[in-house]
Parts: sequence; structure tokens; C-alpha cells
Amino acid sequence: MKLIRIHTLVIMATICSFQSYSQSVEFNNPIAEQRADPWVHKTDSGEYYLIATVPEYDRIEIRKANSINGLKEAKEKEVWHKHETGVMGSHIWAPELHRIDGKWYIYFAAGEAENIWNIRMYALSNPSSDPMQGKWTEEGQIKTQKESFSLDATTFEHNGKRYLIWAQNVRGGNSGMALVVSEMKSPTTLTGPEVIITEPEFSWERIKYNVNEGPAVLKKDGRIFVTYSASATNHNYCMGLLWANEDADLLNAANWNKSPGPVFYTSEDLKRYGPGHNSFTTSEDGKKTIMIYHARDYKEIQGHELSDKNRAARARIVNWTKSGFPDFMQNEKD
Repeated sequence: MKLIRIHTLVIMATICSFQSYSQSVEFNNPIAEQRADPWVHKTDSGEYYLIATVPEYDRIEIRKANSINGLKEAKEKEVWHKHETGVMGSHIWAPELHRIDGKWYIYFAAGEAENIWNIRMYALSNPSSDPMQGKWTEEGQIKTQKESFSLDATTFEHNGKRYLIWAQNVRGGNSGMALVVSEMKSPTTLTGPEVIITEPEFSWERIKYNVNEGPAVLKKDGRIFVTYSASATNHNYCMGLLWANEDADLLNAANWNKSPGPVFYTSEDLKRYGPGHNSFTTSEDGKKTIMIYHARDYKEIQGHELSDKNRAARARIVNWTKSGFPDFMQNEKD
């Protein structure tokens, strides 16, 4: 992949323009306490669905509202629970909700009840018009060419083709998690080839653990952007950025560019620690890009970071630079 060293990928919007817009859109953050890896799906009719990792790692819940702020008080409904034995029996992580060809799908990661770190990707489906209604059916594991630790599947359509991007330990040992992309022949089946588009190579991607995970796709003005998260899920967690031209072959790793530095990361001044594993949606009028992500409001964690329950889902505006890149406004509060 190519590395593009522009002056800075996070080019700050002018303070006056940000303040002008912040007067019209303000978020009641956090929009969901103790909800990590948040994914928000906005329907064509303007309803917002929130799905996320719960701290018990044992179930999948969905909440619905007519606004992003409305998600804060919306009642959750459990739509699936982990198995007592075998696969899908532990570590229920990072669910995503997608509407594909008139059917709902949830992609999620899960370990085994007897081997909690044997984590793979799985899918559920539901033909109901409302994902909080109807029956969710287990579609089984999303099989990859290499049988290894894998998680954080996200899907998107481009030029009539559907793709999956996910995180996987593809090289074995302590090589860590890379992001892989493949074309799909159905919402639950890959066709290949499976192409690595980023691996943890910079120091900010390799703190405690070598990690590239949590991909999220954003398409705008001739480019396909993919944000991802790096390093351990404590205050070192942060976001990087990939991008490719929309007319490029997305299964050619050379067509993907990578930011040499993180684009969104801990701010001591703003008490924003370990931001990451985001998704994108739009404002109620559809005109503004909104990022949904998780973070903590304190730095010191007692015990292992995965045992700390207080990653909270938050919302913030994403601005755009004159050169057409997302501006995550690192030094601005939500």
C-alpha cells in the first residue's frame, strides 16, 4: 500500500464555522453508557438503530429512535443471546446491523464457551421490516480462507459489488490483527481473493498489542475512506485512515493509501481517552456526516482494559477539508 504524507490528515476547520454549526446540532453525549464498538444504522425513513457491545459480552441488543439524541433514552431489546456451549458461546463482540436486499443482517464476533479466545465472525438474519421485531436466524460462521482469530466484519456496496472488510490474524503468532477485504457472492459468503489492506506497522498501532481492527467505510466525492482502530483498548486506542479512489480496484492492495499518523486519539484536555471503533451515519437532515464512536472519560483502568465497563458511545460531527478528506477535529470537543 502507498503512504501519502500530506502536511496533516487532520486539517482543522475554522473555529467560526464549527461554532456556527454546533449551534444547530448538539449531541447529548454520551448517547449510550457502557456501550462499546457502537454501530448506528439510519433507515431511509429517518429512524436510527443503535447496536453495540455490552460489557457482559453475552448478548446482542438493539435500540431505536427518531434522532441520534433520542437513542440515549430509547429502550433496548435483546434480539439474541450467546450459546451455553460450543461456538457463539463467549465474547460476543462488535455487532453491526445492515439492511441488504430487503433483509436485516447482524455481523458479530464470538468465541467458544470452552475456548473463549477462539473468536470468529458470525451472522444473523431477519426478514422483518423492523429489526426489533420478527425472528433472527443464525446464518453460521462467515468462513475465510485462513481459519484464525477474526472479528469486526463490516460490509458495503460499491459499483454493483458487495465487499466485506474485517480484522484477522493472518500471519500467525504475535503478528497481530490486519484488515482484510474480499468481494462477497452473498451477504454471508466470501468469493475472494482476500487482500490485506493494512497491517500494524507504525508505533502508534503497536502499543501493547499489534492491532488494526474496527473498520468503518465512508464514501464521498470520488474516494472510499476506511477508518480503523489501533493498539490496546485503553487510552492508547486510536483511529487511523485508509483511502482509495472510487474507480480503483479495491482488491489491489497497492490502490489503498494509509495515514502515517493517527487521525483521532486521546485528548487529556478534553478527557477523551481511547477513542475508536467507530461507525458513520448522517444528521437528521442528511447533510452532515456524524461519527459514532466509543471512549472513556478517565485514563487509569483497574485490571485488564476489557474488564472495564465504561466505554461509552458518543456522537460527533465530521467536517471535510478543501482537499476532500474527513476532518475529525481532534482538538474540538464533541
